[in-house]
Amino acid sequence: MMSVEATTQPILPPNQSLGDVTDQIARIPLHFPACRRWLIALALSSLLLALFVVSVTVLFDRGVGVWGLNIPVNWAFAIHNYVWWLGIGHAGTLISALLLLMGREWRNSLNRFAETMTLFAVVCAGIYPIIHLGRPWYVYWMFPYPATMTVWPQFRSPLEWDIWAVLTYLTVSVAFWYVGLIPDLAAARDRARRHGWQVFFGVLALGWRGSAIHWLRWQQAYRLIAALAVPLVVSVHSEVSLLFAVGQIPGWHSTIFPPYFVMGAAFSGFAVV
Repeated sequence: MMSVEATTQPILPPNQSLGDVTDQIARIPLHFPACRRWLIALALSSLLLALFVVSVTVLFDRGVGVWGLNIPVNWAFAIHNYVWWLGIGHAGTLISALLLLMGREWRNSLNRFAETMTLFAVVCAGIYPIIHLGRPWYVYWMFPYPATMTVWPQFRSPLEWDIWAVLTYLTVSVAFWYVGLIPDLAAARDRARRHGWQVFFGVLALGWRGSAIHWLRWQQAYRLIAALAVPLVVSVHSEVSLLFAVGQIPGWHSTIFPPYFVMGAAFSGFAVV
């Protein structure tokens, strides 16, 4: 029999170290290499944002009937966007958290993108319940603040569930993203030359010095938040499915919706990542 000897190729070239890789990555925010292209992309994105503002202005002026929504108990266009954004956002944190808990080091190639995608997706999703109110200046009615009129939110309303689902998931996602970013912020702080950048990254790095105790506490906190995020993804997106399932519309009033929505979110999020 012929034996084939397994050979492993080095990840880095012989003349490059992990410190050199850190220098190259930290140089991007400190010395932005493609300013002109970034400004062009920002201008195009700003045009799309302006179109969104015009659309919302027309919506508030004419009502949700511009979506073709003439049934008071339905969401129509708003709920489609809400579920779509939350679906791709949930899977971003789910993928990153599961890979962290399983100890897969290759997650470093995608975890930052997946976690950042989650934050932007959840923020975009949170816009649509506010827009659907028609009178967004009353959105504070959805929060149980100590009102002098003792008027409390209707906790049996799916719209109220959405407020708590988005806020809870956004809080955990921000904590998970930020804790994982602390060592990178410290690396940018140590390589910054301008005093302003040193102060900015220094404050965000929370005094990180890379000591053994810092790494130990960081790993404990990172894994703890990841362990909280995984079941939270399942519970929050199950709640999203109840927006459909608690109604009396035939085909929607079904107990299969929670697992169906969770699996759909996982598939869509994996596709984005």
